[in-house]
Amino acid sequence: MSKPVVGILAHRSGRVFMNAKFLRDLAVEGEKLGARVYVFSHMDLREASRTIRGFTPASGGGWREETCPWPDVVIDFCRMLYKPFRDMRRRKDLFTYANHKFTYKWKAMKLFAGSDQVRRWIPETRIFSSPGLEQMLAKYPIVYVKPGNGTGGHSVAKIRSVNGKYLIRGRKRSGAVVKHELHSEKAVARWAGKWVQTEQIRSGKFMVQQGLDLELISGRLVDARLLIQKDGYGNWKVTGKVLRVGGRNSPTTNLIYGDGKALNFQTFMKERFGAQRAAEIERECESLALQLMNVVEQRFGSMIEFGLDVGIDVNGNVWLIEANPKPSHEAFLKAKQFAAYRTSIRRPIQYAMFLARQSKT
Repeated sequence: MSKPVVGILAHRSGRVFMNAKFLRDLAVEGEKLGARVYVFSHMDLREASRTIRGFTPASGGGWREETCPWPDVVIDFCRMLYKPFRDMRRRKDLFTYANHKFTYKWKAMKLFAGSDQVRRWIPETRIFSSPGLEQMLAKYPIVYVKPGNGTGGHSVAKIRSVNGKYLIRGRKRSGAVVKHELHSEKAVARWAGKWVQTEQIRSGKFMVQQGLDLELISGRLVDARLLIQKDGYGNWKVTGKVLRVGGRNSPTTNLIYGDGKALNFQTFMKERFGAQRAAEIERECESLALQLMNVVEQRFGSMIEFGLDVGIDVNGNVWLIEANPKPSHEAFLKAKQFAAYRTSIRRPIQYAMFLARQSKT
């Protein structure tokens, strides 16, 4: 039987791919698993000949370009959702995809909040408006203003009420952190109105979200990145969990800025909450992940993986902060969880191979 052919759809600029290490690791691991794997972009289709301009890792680094057969299955790992890509994705006649299209974060949170299965884990979330922000500030001691289509913690602002003042920490699109102190809800609403205009990502809307007290380490926010993936039989499995610790006074925990760190989930949770409570928290995180996948697939169709940003507040309550269908796997490397990282690379290929075999039976 011929090798299954798996195409990895990604963003390419010249011969440079975004997230190149991740893509190289996918291709290398796929070959070990017995698949033919290559990376391509929406520009690389040669429909007349039913071939693809594909890229595979070159032995000395970089990429080797070659004419590749039409893929049996495509895994969409493209994070640049510009028009040519969207036009290609709308076509039903091109590929069998391992993962369906998802939606913007604010629409996803609205879906989750309306679900009996998962709403208990969802912080209150609204579309941004000045009156809505003022209402949330009056209701919660911490409020976040964040883009509904963002990633990497860009354009996120944390607003905390302390003794009648509002302390603001924001992460601009550039990655720079800004700090402000304001003295009324209306002043905060005016500042936030300017923030959503200057920090807008593409044409997306902003959300206002109930903030959580995640300062499990003094002066630092801590949350969990949980990766759930389909295995080689089409079943959802939690691949791993990593705690992300933000930089001191950072409004986010994202590791891309170099001021945070990754920690072992089980070790830290046991130290912070005790062995019994830590085990309960871990089971609840996994239950959240599995039930969330039911909700997602009922609405959007089959998926391949999700990275869930899960908040465990100072009282041990579990909350879903965000769900990302194309997450970074890098936190496993930063936490030195190399076995989990390798599993996270293998599973998407194994699931794609499973789909390819099914399509040929």
